[in-house]
Amino acid sequence: MGNPDHAIELLRQLALWSVPLLLAVIAHEVAHGVVALRLGDDTAQRAGRLTLNPLPHIDPIGTVMLPAILLLAGAPVFGYAKPVPVNYANLREPRRGMVLVALAGPLSNVALAVVSAVFFRGILSYLEMLDATAATFNVQVATWVLIPLGLMAKISVQMNVVLGIFNLLPIPPLDGGHVLTGLLPYALARRLAAVQPFGFMILMLLLMTRSIGVVLDAPVRLLLRVLL
Repeated sequence: MGNPDHAIELLRQLALWSVPLLLAVIAHEVAHGVVALRLGDDTAQRAGRLTLNPLPHIDPIGTVMLPAILLLAGAPVFGYAKPVPVNYANLREPRRGMVLVALAGPLSNVALAVVSAVFFRGILSYLEMLDATAATFNVQVATWVLIPLGLMAKISVQMNVVLGIFNLLPIPPLDGGHVLTGLLPYALARRLAAVQPFGFMILMLLLMTRSIGVVLDAPVRLLLRVLL
C-alpha cells in the first residue's frame, strides 16, 4: 500500500497548483482572442473561446496530463490550453495585428503575476500582524483559508512569470515567434514562418538539453525578485 501521507501531500499540491494553472493558461488564450476581436477578427468569439469557463479551453495533454506528470515527478509545473483560433487575414493590419495579438498572451501572464503578487503580499502582511494573543477564530481563518490562498498566490506569481517569459522566446509557434515574424522584413519573416512545423521538435530538444533553462533563468529570477 502507498504511504497515506504521500497521497495527502500529492492531493494538497494538486489543489494548490490547479487553480493558478487554469487561470494562467485561460487568461493567456482569452487575451489573444480579445485583442484579435478588437482588431477585426471574431474567429475566437464565434468559436466560443472568449470565456473564463475552463471547459472550452482544456487541452487533455497540455492542461491535464503534462502538469500531472510534472507534479508527480516533482518538477516545476506548467502547461497550456487549446490555442485560441485567430485568422490573421481578418485583422485590419495583419502584420501589426499579428504582433499585438501575440503579445497579448504573455502580457496577460505578467499582469496576472503582478495582481497575484499584490494579493500575496497583502496576505503575508496580515499574517505577520497576527501574534500569540490573536483570537482563536483569526488563527483558524489564517490556518485554513489565508495560508492556502497565500500559497496559491505565490504559485500564481511563479507560474505566470515563467509562462510569460517562455512564450516570448522567438521560436514559432510560441508567441515570441509570431512577434518576430510580424516585425521582420517580409522575406525574413517567410523564412522564420517556415520553421513553425519544426518548432515543437526544437522546443523539445531545448528542453531535453536544458538550454531553455539557461535562457530563462536570469529574466525569471529578476522578475520574481521584484514581485516577491
